[in-house]
Amino acid sequence: MNYTEAVDYIESIPKFTTKNPPEHTRELLRRLGDPQRGMKVIHVAGTNGKGSVCSYLNSMLIEGGYVTGLFTSPHLVKINERYQVNSRVIDDDTFLWAFEEVEKAAKEYCREGHGHPSYFETLFLMGMLIFQKAKTEYLILETGLGGRLDATNVIERPFACIITSISRDHTEYLGETIEEIAGEKAGIIKKGVPVIYDAHDPRSVAVIAAAADRLGSPAYPLEPEMYRMISHTKEGIDFTFLPEEGSEVTLSIPYVAEYQMMNASLAYFTMDTLKNTHNIPKETLISGIRNASWPCRMETVMPGVVIDGAHNEDGVAQFVRTAAFFAEENEITILFSAVSDKRYRDMIREISQGIHPDHVVTTQIHGSRQVPCRELAEDFRLEGCRDVQAVEDVGKAFEKALETKGSGMLFCVGSLYLAGEIKEHISRRNQTEEELHAQL
Repeated sequence: MNYTEAVDYIESIPKFTTKNPPEHTRELLRRLGDPQRGMKVIHVAGTNGKGSVCSYLNSMLIEGGYVTGLFTSPHLVKINERYQVNSRVIDDDTFLWAFEEVEKAAKEYCREGHGHPSYFETLFLMGMLIFQKAKTEYLILETGLGGRLDATNVIERPFACIITSISRDHTEYLGETIEEIAGEKAGIIKKGVPVIYDAHDPRSVAVIAAAADRLGSPAYPLEPEMYRMISHTKEGIDFTFLPEEGSEVTLSIPYVAEYQMMNASLAYFTMDTLKNTHNIPKETLISGIRNASWPCRMETVMPGVVIDGAHNEDGVAQFVRTAAFFAEENEITILFSAVSDKRYRDMIREISQGIHPDHVVTTQIHGSRQVPCRELAEDFRLEGCRDVQAVEDVGKAFEKALETKGSGMLFCVGSLYLAGEIKEHISRRNQTEEELHAQL
């Protein structure tokens, strides 16, 4: 089997298997030699901000001289993106090797009458082998969905647990209320293991604090008053963070969204909490925060062009807040697409009413959950947007939006799938420009 065949096989797994209980994953790990042991695991759950927090942690640990593994989801363009060693995406040969090892164990387990590992379970098992082979010292592990029943939650003794902001998403699996969803996320807390968590919402705070108390886990709530903005520009944000009395630091982040202050603070707070173990100097941690990079989360990809993967209620609300700030002094163009199982009409309403964009270009993402771009365009018109164009092809839609933007700002939003396709288009665009330049 080659790399392409392995990826095709993994992508087909949802058609012939279902989610398995934690015992299933633990047994497969045992058969693989328990590769997860020996790494200091920082386990991250939450609704929004997980990837950003993971990125900040990863950057700080690398600058501190450690070998890091980073396991995140979903991928934007290529499935290998889910695995990074010291910020480098793994190569195809390593991916194929890990797949073949997991599949060998899975087939043997299936012959004994057990189910095949699920899509995410397969990717998680592969990751543990990949990171063990790379001699990873710190593994930053992002949950896939929820926490309590997530495949990643088989890690018996993580180094620390982090719970980011919680809002309503995947309610069919996690519950309808913030309290129910917080209960699922708090399921990653382990006995005696410190938990650092976002304390903005008293509903989730009550659930997380109770879980930590029940397990005797040291709890470190990140309160809103612990950080304060200094400056906010198109290049990023400077702010102060005060983890405890007398320890104020000034942090700089290369993002334009205010909510990234909370994500960066959570990551720094975690490292400050663990400072007696990693022994990384404060100046190095500050540099790690400043140099962090997390694609398509309010990422400035070109001058005046920002890509954001916001695709749920809270994520869109945060996006609108950021874009509205820049709309005060800039003409705003929106490039939008969404998938059918998201509340895209609510998203369109919030964007239209909160930003009042000057121009809108809609496009569509290929696949079974596609929403026609003309339908999205009509929804924007019904919400009062006047200059709305529908362009089916994502690349052509991006070029149209870029042309329309002029000297203003372009925000690409609505789905991580859209964000990934735009990033791929920009990469091809840059490569073509480089080739043309080389010929001159």
